[in-house]
Amino acid sequence: MSPVENDRVEIGVVARAHGIRGEVLAVPHDPQSETLASIDRVFVGDRAFAVNAARPTNQGYLLALEGIASRNDAETLRGAPLSVARADLDLADDEFLLADLVGCNVIRPDGSPFGTIASLDLVGQTRLVIHDGDLERLVPLVDALVPSIDLERRVVTVDVADDWPSSKR
Repeated sequence: MSPVENDRVEIGVVARAHGIRGEVLAVPHDPQSETLASIDRVFVGDRAFAVNAARPTNQGYLLALEGIASRNDAETLRGAPLSVARADLDLADDEFLLADLVGCNVIRPDGSPFGTIASLDLVGQTRLVIHDGDLERLVPLVDALVPSIDLERRVVTVDVADDWPSSKR
């Protein structure tokens, strides 16, 4: 997962062109995300596009983008990252973006340091990738193991066994 870049947040990728009228299949990083159903503007790579239409499919969303009128136009977008402006996201007060966790300090319940969140692993299960010196630890992002997230202080508390598995980076 890419971190928040400036005021944009990567939410997926353009998988391929669809049909002859310039639609693209956009695949969100989070298969349960409905962001593409309600957003008016997306960025494909560095280019901004108004979203003329979006409809869900089993694989993602078919998007009709302003200025993309043919299959050839749509093919030029294949494989490009898809992002949205952070300000365009409708987050509740208690919601946050996973990308906001990158860079947070990680502590144990007793306050002892456990490392820094370097990235997120989204394959299969969302896991925090925590670096502590030359050690790397993967901790699933579940309430039982991550009881507290304080984004204002940029501190995440993990409650794991003392012998939690780690590997050398």
